[in-house]
Amino acid sequence: MSERDHRVSRRQFLTYTLTGVGGFMAAGMLMPMARFALDPALKAGAETDMKYVCDVADLTEVPQKFQFTFEQVDVWYESEVTNEAYIYIRDDQVMALSPKCTHLGCTVAYGTNEEHPERFFCPCHFGMFDENGINIPGTPPQRPLDVYDVVVEDGKVYVGQINQRT
Repeated sequence: MSERDHRVSRRQFLTYTLTGVGGFMAAGMLMPMARFALDPALKAGAETDMKYVCDVADLTEVPQKFQFTFEQVDVWYESEVTNEAYIYIRDDQVMALSPKCTHLGCTVAYGTNEEHPERFFCPCHFGMFDENGINIPGTPPQRPLDVYDVVVEDGKVYVGQINQRT
């Protein structure tokens, strides 16, 4: 029998077979990458976990540092993480600021600079923020301290995700 009598030539058969196998292998490699890229986008609308920090009765108009812990799961490793926030109440609104300097990530402290006792001070590069977390012009930080999402329920303060201010 000659090749002309066959509907599919050997060359076409090999082309179809190799294309199919190559496509299957490419799909096998691309699917995990596509899921990795799309998974955060699908979770973006999900509710964030709020963590209890303190009672509203514990707050003053002066920023105070509070620590809170939560369980963090990283693929196969589960750990307890401790974070901090400067929380205060002003104009009947509870504010929670991140203590991480927006210049290089050092930890800022409130009221530790003798020359400016009512400011947040970064000891690493002498950055300063006012008591609302706004960066002082002429110091290294180029933007204000980040803020936490805050929810007050039944006299208790809960913090959530950190948001960047501009």
